[in-house]
Amino acid sequence: MNRQALTPSSALPMAYFVWAHLGLALACLVLAVEPSLPGGYFLHPRMVAVVHLVTIAWISGSILGAFYVVAPLALGLPLPVRAMDWIAFVAFAAGTTGMVTQAWSGQYGLMAWSACLVLFAVVWQGGRAILGMRRATAPWPVLLHVLLAFVNMTLAAGVGMAIGFDRAYGLFGWPPVEAAYAHAHLAAIGWPVMMVVGLAYRLVPMFLPAKMPTGSGLAVSAWLLELGLIGLVAAWIVAPAWLPVGALVIVAGLMSFVSNMRAAVRQRLPRPPALPSRDWSTWQTHMALLWLIVAAGLGLTLALMSAGPAQIRVAWVYGVAGLVGFIAQIVVGIQGRLVPLYAYYRAMAALGGQPPARPANQLPTARFAKPIFALWTIGVPWLALGLAAGHPLSIRLGAIVLLGGVVVGARYLVYLMQMAR
Repeated sequence: MNRQALTPSSALPMAYFVWAHLGLALACLVLAVEPSLPGGYFLHPRMVAVVHLVTIAWISGSILGAFYVVAPLALGLPLPVRAMDWIAFVAFAAGTTGMVTQAWSGQYGLMAWSACLVLFAVVWQGGRAILGMRRATAPWPVLLHVLLAFVNMTLAAGVGMAIGFDRAYGLFGWPPVEAAYAHAHLAAIGWPVMMVVGLAYRLVPMFLPAKMPTGSGLAVSAWLLELGLIGLVAAWIVAPAWLPVGALVIVAGLMSFVSNMRAAVRQRLPRPPALPSRDWSTWQTHMALLWLIVAAGLGLTLALMSAGPAQIRVAWVYGVAGLVGFIAQIVVGIQGRLVPLYAYYRAMAALGGQPPARPANQLPTARFAKPIFALWTIGVPWLALGLAAGHPLSIRLGAIVLLGGVVVGARYLVYLMQMAR
């Protein structure tokens, strides 16, 4: 395979990363300026807008941008950037803007039309990835996670658009709360969680370093996550009594993933001497995984709880733990190790193919990674407790701390790109 095809040298990933940081910063800023906005009920239009800044702008934008780097480097899947990829990015940015602004004003029908632009970007990249998998060098169980992630995101977008049209025009008569929960779990577990689990089988050994895990057993986490997700979504719509079954199957899939990763990290390889002795970005992924355990436990608890004020408080913590503590934060940790590689290859392209003087392992620095880790470690529980208690001052302070983490993270990206050159 042509080496150039496996070199991520386009500016497109950085465009996605910049857009993602703007989206997350705006979400934190909204909560900092108006901490009473969440209220006691989290499915009102303005909170829906804030949530989509996190899920679409930050999480989906970061995944789409990172995939142009991960696909060639970790999966051996060529994904050269073409003109249509830039068009897809413009569509994604325009669609995100439309979804957020229209959700803010409660125009769910228009929000659904804007989601078509986001769906186009996902389908375009997913289609290219799936068609290119026959040439990828990663094991098929890893590619299975990636395939299912793109399929699930497409389905989640379709369900979300249907909910928007139903809210605006009464087409289907779906119960709004149950439909929203089904959409949220299909989007959160089926897209970023499935993608993170699959790519972790390649990225974690790359970053440690350790031997790459292989074998058909890696597919168990994909099948269990997908089966549990199908059961969970069906239970929300048809039979809520079966929610604990779907949740337990999803937890089993996560346990399979953890078991596979523990076996992989035991086969350590010599550590690159240039890498800093304390890797704060990797510690951030560890913190995110702790929040995943919290979210899984709270999810099982919610599946067994009866409706009432206590359930709403637990739901707030569950949402923050899963969406911000785990998914949003693990993106930060992965970027801290992935962007140095991307910056290295961008610098190599600028030098006409000559290796830069500074190796990729020398680029990470605690000067930025450590305060990012500290700000997220403080901000996530602060925000979760503030939302659960309905305490505006705590919400404001948690949002400000997280906003600081986002700003320092954006500055870190600029630093890495500059130092690589």
